Amino acid sequence: GIERDGAYICNVLKCRPPNNRDPMADEVSTCAPYLHAQLDIIQPRVLLGVGKFAAQWLSGSEQSIGRLRGAVHEYRGIPVVATYHPAYLLRSPYATRKTWQDLQLMRQVLDEHT
Repeated sequence: GIERDGAYICNVLKCRPPNNRDPMADEVSTCAPYLHAQLDIIQPRVLLGVGKFAAQWLSGSEQSIGRLRGAVHEYRGIPVVATYHPAYLLRSPYATRKTWQDLQLMRQVLDEHT
């Protein structure tokens, strides 16, 4: 029910780290002002943290993605819903039902903040 022009996709980092490794703290801190500026301009009603790294960073938690799912977190006053990364879903199709639940939670948050 969300049109493509009603969603904005961005990344915590603005380039991929070498060898596809997780980003280092200094890389995140270097890119954070760009992400903050994007979010200030877009003014999203909800954020979907897709994948472990984004979900942990946006929620400010080191919990596993499995523990972050199913709850609404907050990033700079914006609600955050965590879900699995599409690459994980390709390897683990059984998790698609859980991802659908996450998207329903995000929709509920959107409906509550309109």
